[in-house]
Order: sequence, then C-alpha cells, then structure tokens
Amino acid sequence: MFNLREIIRPHILNLTPYSSARDEYTGKAGVFLDANENPFGSVLKKDFNRYPDPHQRAIKEKLAPIKGVSSDQIFLGNGSDEAIDLLIRATCVPGKDSIIILPPTYGMYEVSASINDIEVIKVPLTEKYQIDVGAVMEDIHPSTKIIWVCSPNNPSGNLVQDSAIDTLLKNFNGLVVVDEAYIDFADTASWTQRLEEFPNLVVLQTFSKAWGLASLRLGMCFASPELISILNKIKPPYNLGGPTQALLFDALDNESYKSEMVKQILSERAVLANQLSSLDSVIKIHPSDANFLLVQFQDAPTIMKYLIDGEIIVRDRSKVTLCSDCLRITVGTSEENAVLVKALRKFAQKIVSA
Repeated sequence: MFNLREIIRPHILNLTPYSSARDEYTGKAGVFLDANENPFGSVLKKDFNRYPDPHQRAIKEKLAPIKGVSSDQIFLGNGSDEAIDLLIRATCVPGKDSIIILPPTYGMYEVSASINDIEVIKVPLTEKYQIDVGAVMEDIHPSTKIIWVCSPNNPSGNLVQDSAIDTLLKNFNGLVVVDEAYIDFADTASWTQRLEEFPNLVVLQTFSKAWGLASLRLGMCFASPELISILNKIKPPYNLGGPTQALLFDALDNESYKSEMVKQILSERAVLANQLSSLDSVIKIHPSDANFLLVQFQDAPTIMKYLIDGEIIVRDRSKVTLCSDCLRITVGTSEENAVLVKALRKFAQKIVSA
C-alpha cells in the first residue's frame, strides 16, 4: 500500500516553510505596509511594485474545471522543470536514493537527478518505444523513489501503453510521474482523470506547446493534495511573477483558440509526414501523437548540417538511445514545412548529381 509520508524525506515533512507577506494576508484591499515594497510604483509604465499571489489561487480556480481536477491538486511552476526538480528534492536523499528513467526520453529528468546527486537507473524502451515493464520491475531498488514516464514520449512522439503505466502504478510503492507535455496533440484522455485512483500518480503538463506560451515558462503538476502541499512547502515563495500570472489568467479564456491551433498542427503533421515519406533519403517516419515527427534518414548528421547551412533548424537525435540517424522535426506552418521539404528535395538532387 502506497504511503506518501514513507517516501518524502523526513526533514521535508518536518520543515516549516517560509511565510511570505502574501501568505499572511491574502486580501486585495488595504494600505500595504507589510512587504517592504516600493509605495510609489515601478520604473516601468505599469506598476509591478507589489508581490504576486504566491499560490496563484485565482488561476488554479479557473484552471481546475478545464482540467477536470480540484484546485488543491494543482501545482504551477516555472516550466515543468521546476516541478521535476522539486519532486526529486522532496523524495530523494542525495548520494543514497535513485530514480528510473526510460530512454530515449526527456533529458531534464536525468539532469535534475544529477544536480541533486541522485542515481539514475536507465531502462531503455523497446524498439517500438514502449515500456519493458518486466525490466523496469527488476531494476527497482529499495532506494528507488520515482519512475519517470514521458507520454507522448519525447523524442519518439508516441503514446506509451496505458496498461504498462497502470502496472507500474499498482506495483511500485513510489511516485510514477507521467509527463504529458504533448497530451493536447494525442487522441486519448489525460492521466489526470485517474488521480483519485492512484495516490502515487503525478501528471506533468505544460502551457509551452499547444497553448503557445513557451516564453512565459509555465508548467503544471497534478497530484494528490497531500503531495501538492509538499511542493508548495519547498518551492520559492513567489515562483511565478505577477505579469506571468496575469497573462496566464487571460489565456485560460482562449481554450477554444488553443484547440483550433491544435487542429491546424495535426493537419500540417499529416501533410508533412506524407511529403517526407516520398523522399528517398527518408528511411522511416515514426508514428506521432505529438506536434513533431521523429524521422530516420540516410546519414542524418550530413542532412542536419545541410539544413543548418540553409538556416533550417531541426533537432539531431541520432546519438540518442534507439534513435540512430534520426532527426526530430517540429511541425511548423504550411509555409515553414514547405521550405523544409523543398530543401530536402534539393539535397537529394545534389546527391544524385554528385
């Protein structure tokens, strides 16, 4: 039986968090002489002299019905990377504990663990980029606190089988974190809908992709209220600035526009995949449930250099586990995709004439 208190570091459980001025008084009206702010405003045209809500209460109340969760199941961070780091720091003792990652996968799980001196156990996905559940279960140590699952996976783009995640949740007495950065592009329900069923489930999402807010650095973490309270305890007091909160609050009114952009991206993804499949240099286009395609080329590094010389920037994943000769190509506008395909056709002609 999973017990969160058994995997949270004891000193974190006993930690008295910093109490900010806006924790102690949450009202909006009054003469504010409590936080040593500048009473005359700011050096900019808009006033940024007051500290923002440290817990983003208004945003969470607005976001909760959109995501089908309660507001106390939401943590908002400076990108998903903040939640990744906090989850590791809350559960893993440096130099003692471990996490499991499933390469090829998002690189920040390993980076954050390494920064915190946490052992990283790597259990590669299968050739179809699915979880080898048996291998994962065999590599779980008494010190293992978190298993990181990226679905849709980055860089392969595919959804991970629900049955595999379900098995991990039922048989691992640690946290199973499902990173759904690309979930808006997938034809499936989010794992947020199963938070009540699994107390050890954590779901990450982002506003960077489908919502088009990458520059604002906004990540979402969904988990049990008990775990969310732990993350709030150890985060910096004002981890999201006032302007960011204001922009996000307004952005939540535009969910229909987000959905429209997703439809456009999915349409362009199908067109791009079809065009790429006609090129002799393309060996394989991996199935994608995300806003990108993982494409295996003949001699990907050479093609990568050719594209960069033409100021077309894609991501070289050819040295990543199970991604030999693969480039990761983000789906652009129809015009951008046309530029890419034209360049690849020109490269093919150059090879033929050489």
